[in-house]
Amino acid sequence: MEEFDYIVVGAGSAGCVLAHDLSVSGNATVLVVEAGPSDRHPYVRIPLGYGLLYDNPTRNYRLHTQAEANLAGRRLYVPRGRVVGGSGSINAMVWCRGLPSDYADWARDGLTGWGWDDVAPVFDSLEARDDAAPGIRVTDPVALRHPFTRHFRDAARELRLPCDTDFNGNSPEGMGFYNITTRKGQRDSSAQAFLRPAIAGGLVRLLTGAQVQKITVAGSRATGIAYSHRGKTCTAQARRGVVMAAGAIGTPQIMHLSGIGDGNALQSLGIATHLHNPNVGRHLQDHLAVGYAYRAHQPTLNAQLYSLPAKVRQTLRYFAMRQGPLANSVNQYGGFLRSADDLAAPDQQLYLNPASYTITRSSGGLNIQPDPFAGYSLSFQPTRPTSRGHIAVATPIPGTAPDIVLNALSTAQDCHDVVVGARLLARFVQTRTLQTVTDAPLDTCPARMTDAEILDDFRARAGTVFHPCGTCRMGPNATGSVVDPRSMAVHGMEGLYVADASTFPSIPSGNINAPTLMVARKGARLILQHNRGSL
Repeated sequence: MEEFDYIVVGAGSAGCVLAHDLSVSGNATVLVVEAGPSDRHPYVRIPLGYGLLYDNPTRNYRLHTQAEANLAGRRLYVPRGRVVGGSGSINAMVWCRGLPSDYADWARDGLTGWGWDDVAPVFDSLEARDDAAPGIRVTDPVALRHPFTRHFRDAARELRLPCDTDFNGNSPEGMGFYNITTRKGQRDSSAQAFLRPAIAGGLVRLLTGAQVQKITVAGSRATGIAYSHRGKTCTAQARRGVVMAAGAIGTPQIMHLSGIGDGNALQSLGIATHLHNPNVGRHLQDHLAVGYAYRAHQPTLNAQLYSLPAKVRQTLRYFAMRQGPLANSVNQYGGFLRSADDLAAPDQQLYLNPASYTITRSSGGLNIQPDPFAGYSLSFQPTRPTSRGHIAVATPIPGTAPDIVLNALSTAQDCHDVVVGARLLARFVQTRTLQTVTDAPLDTCPARMTDAEILDDFRARAGTVFHPCGTCRMGPNATGSVVDPRSMAVHGMEGLYVADASTFPSIPSGNINAPTLMVARKGARLILQHNRGSL
């Protein structure tokens, strides 16, 4: 049996930061266990390669929800990174800290020390604003913006909205261009920015292709893990603690398999209960969005990405100069807006993209294909959904997909937010700016729909934006939560910590990769303090 100071379960966005900070700041030995393979692959390193990882069976778990009653009985696709870097290796790279009001809500929920003024310096410490600086590189790819995006900014100005907003500043309300995580034209992830430097320091060992079966427990203390690797069952022991960083789906699933969760549900599957806490796997939150596509009579990204000759040209351009659309994200312009002036904070996030595409299914899986004509797309997501779902193990067999239930649109507030979000987006559609460059909608258009039609269309077409969180939420006690926000320790279990997106008490308003890294960094400091480690 091997022994380490800490065992980090999952080499995803959070796990890579944890491995770095626990080893560097705590001078501790760390084992990082990852089920997936290395991220050293062209599809990962090329920014726009995430379209080829959307349904990749090697580096994507390719999960689905259960049939969603309020979404026409559909099972929604939930891609999750099964690779070093986790979902940060397959996502669209948008870097948004969230709104200050998001963290004010966390503080009001009993998370002392997690308000905006507390977490903003943590974000600062993570971000690199030039290629030579340590940290994750946050880029404003001005030279890579498609010329069509100027119409989106002009439409925002026509609507007299704040423009050129800094979504990572103290006042992120308004419209602007999204920052992304790239360095010298390549994807930058927490694996590149934090894990590899930590491994080079000699205190961190990364084990890939290793499926964690369970957390080992003695009495009320987590002692290590059992995992399978290359056909063998192995164990590792943690002197100071096991730190869960398998994400909002993987973390509660492994905890369930370890006998930590709702005792009645676990016993029905033949899993012995070590800690009864029904909150493990509950409180699942995610953003839902729907898009509307339009045919344009000015060139968009489609012209650079549709035909085979165009793809070849852009591929050669990328490898020669790290330039062109392959070096950027499709998500280029958007923002955070209020659907009504009397709201306390923005309730909608918008994405205005200079491309339109179709997703089809073939024998090889899902395919994302740009349209063969000029087109663009507009989409919105309500920022703070009030519906809550859950994650639950379906069988006691490790590595099998859990049951995922979003319970989407189960509240009147969420249904209201869909309608007002579509109406807000319709204001953009109706601007003279966009009318001038638009031929016609490709299908539905919120400007031509009734409220009932908007909601019915959303039920029929909306999908998750891949921001699951909240399933091991932080809180002051075990009555309504799983993790102590003062130490990241699991209530009622010594030596077990969680520091990933599952700990969010409520979903941040925007993209959650940045908040996930923030929780990991702040969490590492709290774990070290809890173990009397040096900072």
